[in-house]
Amino acid sequence: MPLRLIASLAAALCASASVAGDWQYYGGDQGGRHYSTAAQINRDNVSQLDVAWVHRSGDQQHLAEWMGNTSAQSTPLLLPPRAGESLVYCTPFNRIIALDPATGAERWSHDPGVKLAGERPFRCRGVAYYEETRVADGAACRHRLYSNTHDRRLLAVDARNGEPCAGFGENGVLALHGNDQPADMISTSSAPLVAAGVVVTGSTVVDFHYSRAPRGTVQAFDSLTGELRWRFDPLQGQAQSGGANVWAPMSVDEKLGLVYLPTSAPSPDYYGVNRPGDNNYANSVVALALETGELRWHFQHVRHDLWDYDTPAQPILFEWTRNGKAIPALAQPTKQGFVFVLDRSTGESLWEITEQPVPPSQIPGESSAPTQPKPIAPPPLLDSFLMPAQAWGLTFWDRGDCARQLDELDNLGLFTPLSEKLTLMLPGSLGGANWGGGAILGDSGVLVLNVNTAPFTGRLIPASANPGERDKRDHPASGERMRVPMQGTPYDVEVGAMVSPLGIPCSPPPWGKLVAVDLERGVILWEQALGSVHELGPFPLPFHINWGTPNLGGGIATAGGLFFIGATMDRQIRAFDTHSGDMLWKYTLPVDATATPMTYTYKGRQYVVINAGGHAMFGRAHGDYLYAFALESP
Repeated sequence: MPLRLIASLAAALCASASVAGDWQYYGGDQGGRHYSTAAQINRDNVSQLDVAWVHRSGDQQHLAEWMGNTSAQSTPLLLPPRAGESLVYCTPFNRIIALDPATGAERWSHDPGVKLAGERPFRCRGVAYYEETRVADGAACRHRLYSNTHDRRLLAVDARNGEPCAGFGENGVLALHGNDQPADMISTSSAPLVAAGVVVTGSTVVDFHYSRAPRGTVQAFDSLTGELRWRFDPLQGQAQSGGANVWAPMSVDEKLGLVYLPTSAPSPDYYGVNRPGDNNYANSVVALALETGELRWHFQHVRHDLWDYDTPAQPILFEWTRNGKAIPALAQPTKQGFVFVLDRSTGESLWEITEQPVPPSQIPGESSAPTQPKPIAPPPLLDSFLMPAQAWGLTFWDRGDCARQLDELDNLGLFTPLSEKLTLMLPGSLGGANWGGGAILGDSGVLVLNVNTAPFTGRLIPASANPGERDKRDHPASGERMRVPMQGTPYDVEVGAMVSPLGIPCSPPPWGKLVAVDLERGVILWEQALGSVHELGPFPLPFHINWGTPNLGGGIATAGGLFFIGATMDRQIRAFDTHSGDMLWKYTLPVDATATPMTYTYKGRQYVVINAGGHAMFGRAHGDYLYAFALESP
């Protein structure tokens, strides 16, 4: 093993030990467990939780005309004392801000001046911290923050003051592969992954619109200099496609020397005639050697994707116990509502995988996969069957309309390919699970995560039909139908929520929920509706109706027996009992909080922090808030 790698591993272990229980990584730790050992705030006192401080980034004031095209998704980090002990996060416009953890007062900020262009939403899920041991202790940029930008740059700044790290790239800035693409074609939203002297970064590419979207090439660079170390193209040898990019956060096991990539769908999402075969390594968890980028194993959870079932969330690394033996494991939530539990050393499933026969495509030339993998456990997190007799509504009239819609659909269950006839999509492209992922409760093997359950419908429309209606880009999560051309194919695609004339989903509630899953026993422990619809009707109601809402963003668990989450379309942050699923506390924010929260303890006081800024997909109000909550008397 190279001496540089040994030194980097040692530094990482020391760093982890010194800040145990705090939030130094996007997912809480390098394996994305979203768990904290902090227990000052617990089941018995969480009802007393109140606002400790509020920080506003200034985006609402200075960039108001762009706020409607933002998604506030950043999860802050707490830097260790030797790195300044600031709370750091990024705004949707990639400004990095460092705050006093006790008061929220700004200490410094770094503005990379991103190009305000393109139609892709501006967003930044977080930054990455790393102690570069090849720099002398006390020297500039010994402690670094790395951040991806909307306009495809990788930044390295000094974690203590925000100044660029001059020896990295060109004065702290590295242009990423694909930077010559238009701004609405490719960007980056998730934080880079940094470990053992290597910075790994993925990308976000445009969905739906093109037969050949930008390639989803993953890149790794030297953390000191920015020198390219390796590249990995998930669609090796498939020249007629694109995508399969890694837009969700990645995980790393430094002991095994493996980085885990959650790859997305190949392009175009709903038409695969030009990309025959299974399309490896799309829709997969891919394990690469961190040092070299060499492929070690992969597990594909969707073959020849025709449903936009990206791998949507950070792979979660934990210890799985069987017959008293601990196995290094990986849990991967998926949009289709499964959780695959794998041996993270080998990629082998720790539960038996069955081959589920699925309907064939009705599109000429399309060779859809005859079967799809399905784990025998845990059970699916949502029911993908919805028959006319199950139609739901507030009245006999709208229930009857939903039953009629269902009766007219192509509806053969999960993995029914889209055709020219309107087809049920349950789950739709929002999931199931999405990028927020879930939280492992300590060493228990219990996973708590949020899922979407509302039905969608979609169809393929010959491209020559009604050209004036093409390129309607309202996102289906906002309640509108979306129609976009898939350039380079014979079809446009139209997708939207399946709702009654009253605008209510045609399936029984909840339309968003929390699920607790015992990954070792393979059973669901409890479910709880997530979200109230009181703000989603034609006029707001003065009371909550907990039927669940579409949700984006994840949650965190603590040793205090709590699960904190925003994510919903009702401006709430909530705390749930991890044992029972009971809601114990909630707070109404100015706007929706579609970011994953975090928690930390500073000077003896535990804080819970969440970014509240709204989401472009929801079509609701936007803001620039960071809220911190704490007990009045710890």
